[in-house]
Amino acid sequence: MPKIIEGLAEKLAAEARRQSMESGYGAMTIRSVAEALGVSPGVVYNYYPSKEDLAAAFILADWKETLAAMEPGPGDTPKTVLQTMHRELLAFLKLHGGIFRDAQAAGFTAISAKYHTLLRAQLAAPLRGFCPDEFTAEFIAEAMLAWTIAGKSFEELSALMLKLC
Repeated sequence: MPKIIEGLAEKLAAEARRQSMESGYGAMTIRSVAEALGVSPGVVYNYYPSKEDLAAAFILADWKETLAAMEPGPGDTPKTVLQTMHRELLAFLKLHGGIFRDAQAAGFTAISAKYHTLLRAQLAAPLRGFCPDEFTAEFIAEAMLAWTIAGKSFEELSALMLKLC
């Protein structure tokens, strides 16, 4: 009878996160994650068909937390929403930016590029109540993402963005 481990998918993702953060994405493997949890690599493949899917699991969990933190609160202004977006994007990039820059993560970055439109729409969501239309919200979201990745400060970004809201 197979061994049942409660919450194994989450444990696998957590171990993959730990290994990626400690040693880099390239050093994290299906085999190393399996060995750390005392299961066979085949068990990991039952939950995650590839290393990229395993990494996507922990990155997605962190992205959901990032999006939740960006939700506007009562009394928020366009400026406070943009400041929060910038701060949360910086924190997310600090946590996971290495994976996106890792040459060994080419498969993962190809997957993330596929979802870019969804990413932009998710970033536009907190802005929709402040922008005159959907295009403007997505334009600001795309600019916020691109320029935050490029290392621009909130002060460099906010003047133009606030004029658009």
